[in-house]
Amino acid sequence: MKLKPFLQGFGIFAVVLTLIPIAAADFWWIRMFDYPHIQLTILTFVALMTYFIKFDVKWVEDYVFVVVLAACFLFQLLKIYPYLPHSNYEVGDSSPTVDKANTIKFYAANVLQKNTNPDLLIKEIEDKDPDILLLTETDKRWQNDVASAVAKYPYKAEMPLDNTYGMLLYSKLKMKDPKIRFLIDDSIPSIHTILKLRSGKEISFHAIHPTPPMPQENPSSTDRDGEMMLVAEMAMNRDLPVIVAGDFNDVAWSGTSTLFREVSRLLDVRVGRGFYNSFDVKSFILRWPLDHFFVSEEFRVSEIKTGESIDSDHYPFTITLSLEPERAAEQKAEAPSKDQLERANEQIKKAKEEQAEKNGNEK
Repeated sequence: MKLKPFLQGFGIFAVVLTLIPIAAADFWWIRMFDYPHIQLTILTFVALMTYFIKFDVKWVEDYVFVVVLAACFLFQLLKIYPYLPHSNYEVGDSSPTVDKANTIKFYAANVLQKNTNPDLLIKEIEDKDPDILLLTETDKRWQNDVASAVAKYPYKAEMPLDNTYGMLLYSKLKMKDPKIRFLIDDSIPSIHTILKLRSGKEISFHAIHPTPPMPQENPSSTDRDGEMMLVAEMAMNRDLPVIVAGDFNDVAWSGTSTLFREVSRLLDVRVGRGFYNSFDVKSFILRWPLDHFFVSEEFRVSEIKTGESIDSDHYPFTITLSLEPERAAEQKAEAPSKDQLERANEQIKKAKEEQAEKNGNEK
């Protein structure tokens, strides 16, 4: 195969992949193209540089190809640029003099329900010794497997399920009024609670794990998007500092995640620090950030990193945050616009209608 036609063919392919996610549709085969912006950025850059090095740009079709491919590269780069490690943080670093009583260490892990090796996770729990432990894809077997490791946690909210959406939350900090809710789908739980820090201050915590838009899971992103928007509205109407965490089954730069941030007025701890790709452990190329922590402006980041492999398809996510409300004004997000609120409400309405129709058909 000749190189020039191959590169031109790739250019057309890159344009198609760039344009598909812009479509206002929630079909899985469209939403899946929200994911590979990192890979497309690299590939379009390599193709563009190869074209310049190997060929003279002198014909009209050459200029058209270069301009189109350059436009695709810039579009892809702008999508992922906020998550490159450039130190322009959305959530600032913790103060070196912060009161340790106002810090909180989280460890979140999608354990992979079919994973039969709990020892690696148990070792991670013992080594990291987090204040808050969030485990997803946990069934009754997993609940029993980690029981001894979590015995030191006096507070808990557990919803083990065998549908890969079980959720376990353990805390050293007092949990006030923990609730397990099924926001959209009556088989997909989320956990909502108030955490009391060692200083006595209180924060609101939401843990979610919505379904991904995949043919074997859910043919559209409607349920996922609706659940995220419901939680966004909870965060928007907050009376306390807020943290939302979990396996979102969505990348940080997608339209849905962007709208989630805009409506919730929450901040992404990744911005300016790096991708911290958590999925898929088993693939070196197809890897992206699906596990997230979004926080309100009162929080600062002390430490953030992915954990060691636990034989899951996800890497665990570890983060230590400090509550510093006196510095909140420095990083406060703008209030959502009327259009953003309308779009969020439309997604919630659509998800509830689809779920009601599904439940009606099953009766």
